[in-house]
Amino acid sequence: MMKAYLFGWNPLKFAWADMNDDIQKLKTTGTLVDNWSVASHKVIQVGDRAYIVRLGVEPKGIFASGVISSEPYVAFRKGRHYHRIEIAIDTLLNPDKEPILTMDILKTGNLAMQTWSPQASGISIHPELVDEVEGVWMDFLSRHSYYGSM
Repeated sequence: MMKAYLFGWNPLKFAWADMNDDIQKLKTTGTLVDNWSVASHKVIQVGDRAYIVRLGVEPKGIFASGVISSEPYVAFRKGRHYHRIEIAIDTLLNPDKEPILTMDILKTGNLAMQTWSPQASGISIHPELVDEVEGVWMDFLSRHSYYGSM
């Protein structure tokens, strides 16, 4: 059974300055690897699904997805140790320019059980929701014709 994790990005805390370059790189090369801090470092594994949710400013919601591509490793920043993980991103939308999968959709039905605004990045998505989240995300991408246009 596939496992999935939710990673939070808050533009107020961390600017993604080269997002447009990253989107272009993904479209032209099919590859984009980025590293994120991860709370669930004891259980996360290579091959697990990752979703990245924009927090802090509207529009809030899922704007990127990928697959975990490294084992967790310890990093050191601002005097503290924390765990990071590499994500091979397969979809990256610019929330300021393109529709994203917004919170109003993520907070409906069964999906409402999940915390979509994680305090820590890299939290586990409830196992019983993993398939549904993927289905909703793929449906969203196909409706906005992102899927297959990569």
